[in-house]
Amino acid sequence: MNNYSKTSERRGPLSGVTVLDLSSHIMGPYSTQMMGDMGADVLMVEPPAGSKSRLMGQCAHTDLSPIGLNLFRNKRSLSIDLKSAEGREAILEIAKKFDVIVTNLRTGPLGRLGLSYEQVAESNPRVIYCHAVGFSPSSGRSNDPAYDDIIQAECGLADAAMRINGTPTLAPTIMADKICGMMVANAVIAALYHREQSGEDRGQYIRLAMLDVMRAFTMLEHGAGAMAVPPISEPGYTRVLSSARGPARTADGWINMMPYSQREYDAIFAHGGRHDLVGSDKSAGRNVQIEADFLYREMRAIIAMRPTQHWLDFCKEHSIAVGRIVSLDEIVREFPVRHHPHLGDFREIPYPVSFSDSSPEAAKPAPLIGEHSFDVLRDLGWSEARISDLQRRGLVRSPVVDALSA
Repeated sequence: MNNYSKTSERRGPLSGVTVLDLSSHIMGPYSTQMMGDMGADVLMVEPPAGSKSRLMGQCAHTDLSPIGLNLFRNKRSLSIDLKSAEGREAILEIAKKFDVIVTNLRTGPLGRLGLSYEQVAESNPRVIYCHAVGFSPSSGRSNDPAYDDIIQAECGLADAAMRINGTPTLAPTIMADKICGMMVANAVIAALYHREQSGEDRGQYIRLAMLDVMRAFTMLEHGAGAMAVPPISEPGYTRVLSSARGPARTADGWINMMPYSQREYDAIFAHGGRHDLVGSDKSAGRNVQIEADFLYREMRAIIAMRPTQHWLDFCKEHSIAVGRIVSLDEIVREFPVRHHPHLGDFREIPYPVSFSDSSPEAAKPAPLIGEHSFDVLRDLGWSEARISDLQRRGLVRSPVVDALSA
């Protein structure tokens, strides 16, 4: 079992960078989770009721959902009511001291809170301010709510699925939120690099719209010949849109094979007794993509004749990309066990990147709602009496103080 280190020292590549997380749900918190994993000091701000992400999935703890356990790690939590005068005052003071601010609040509320980029940059010109929204201002929908399902529907993914099976379908994962979260992290890190390399001690404003990001992501391959002017084909990447693409039944299970050249297809066809297809023009050069539907269907018929292990051994011998169908249960069992001080043991999703010279040596467990509220406000110079008064009025939440006063 891997317990959390008691030291607060971090050696990650973003060590020394401070990030104020004013976001909610998945996209923003996912981006700041990655920054925290890379060593940044992340302060997440959430309302006294807690972030909605804390309730996603079956909860072993009332305040820590399975998503929250991983999404909130390597962060501190300040739980304060931003609608109160004291809450706004605290965040404005805090915002003056941070390198990075990430938010998905709408433009109107940000302005009313005094937390727009222009307002923050007046007192903190070095700030890297990333405003992640659903739709760009030019769309006329900048104040519309935007969730993963809506963006998947509008970015072309659902239509691509319909071209395969006749029904618009969403990916069985919150793809748009997570991809856009990675884009937020990339943009922030690029802006930090620019600030350091430019020699100018000032930050910049980053605006990111989920729909723009996901359209760029989807249309990289699905633009196809329709991107030419004039178009030379319909949009859609032929190989990916084949209904025969994907896992195939073996004699005893499922497997996914990915031949990518005539040599590889010839090996499969010869092994399956389809010598009439060996050397066929259908698997030559660019035709591997154009004739993908035909090739996949013929390959599936051959795969069905033998068991999974036979094909794993065959593909290894012939250097053909292959993967067995791994269950969610298997993947969960492969994750390391961590011990959370408030929850007990749980499976942690490891950070998937290693650095030869700056990997973080310590990690902080996901905090309870407002676990660091009093510490953060004390650091601002606020008195114990003032902080306690806010806690009594329900404007600040601190589980440590709540437990002591119970």
